[in-house]
Amino acid sequence: MKARVTVTLKNGVLDPQGKAIEGALKSFGLDGIGSVRQGKVFDIEVDTADKTRAEDLLKQACEKLLANTVVENYRIEVVG
Repeated sequence: MKARVTVTLKNGVLDPQGKAIEGALKSFGLDGIGSVRQGKVFDIEVDTADKTRAEDLLKQACEKLLANTVVENYRIEVVG
């Protein structure tokens, strides 16, 4: 089963990398770009056909390694 985990900073957490990207885009003359926040995307293959089991495994992966839950949120999308 395939899954995608998206990790983003929580609202209110400073994002210096997002600010740097925002500044770079504006320096390229891309006016109209507002605020930029960066995150991480993980494409993961899970060895189970049970969607509930896959979601549970991915939640554990996020809580233990993929996301710093103090400052980051995560979203799990299981496909197939």
